[in-house]
Amino acid sequence: MRFLERIEERPGAAELRASSYRLLGLKRGATCVDVACGAGHAVAELARKGLKVTGIDADPDAIEAARERAPGAMFHVAHSDDLPLEAASMDGYRALRLFHLLEDPAPTIAEAHRVLRPGGRIVVGGQDYGFLMIDSADQDLTDVVLLGLESRSAAPRAARSLRDLLLDAKFTDVEVQVHTEVVTDHHQLEPQLEAAADAAVTKALITQEDADAWIAEQIRRGRRDRFLAALPTVLVSASAPTG
Repeated sequence: MRFLERIEERPGAAELRASSYRLLGLKRGATCVDVACGAGHAVAELARKGLKVTGIDADPDAIEAARERAPGAMFHVAHSDDLPLEAASMDGYRALRLFHLLEDPAPTIAEAHRVLRPGGRIVVGGQDYGFLMIDSADQDLTDVVLLGLESRSAAPRAARSLRDLLLDAKFTDVEVQVHTEVVTDHHQLEPQLEAAADAAVTKALITQEDADAWIAEQIRRGRRDRFLAALPTVLVSASAPTG
């Protein structure tokens, strides 16, 4: 839960959420489901905008935290491919930071199609880990470390395929946006950097010596105000078919 909270409270996260709300374009009183809602930041913000929001997450601890953050919203512990919602009951569907966890995203998109009313709006997205950039004196080593980071997810490059998935499911008016968060504070990403290096060692992509040297370089960069990372997030919006 601390990890989820840290992600949503990083600089740029609030603007990313706001962008997803603009793409949904829902009016006060509309129904909306936030799938993989985590600790409920988006649910709470959408509820304050006057929407009737339902939060869904497979993690009971996340749902417990979300209920505390948005006590007036509806919540369910459920998986994205089996939502406890009636067909055509939602005006909007939102799912960010979900698809890199899924082996097969098609059932989740099919379920989104089922619960959305005709003409309803969908916004899906997440980071494509193949596009992450971290500056380093040894860029080849950095690229291998980032492969270690990718190995921690079932589908680390899923975000680039979301447009295809929505088009294949007959959604219309499909639009793609890319939001890039630039991070110059090493401490913001320190846990992720260490996790990436550890994963690269575990996968035998690099040695422990390589990992230690790379982490030490990133720490030195942070101390000298030379740390730089760019984290692109893909947002894909569309409308449910009306025919």
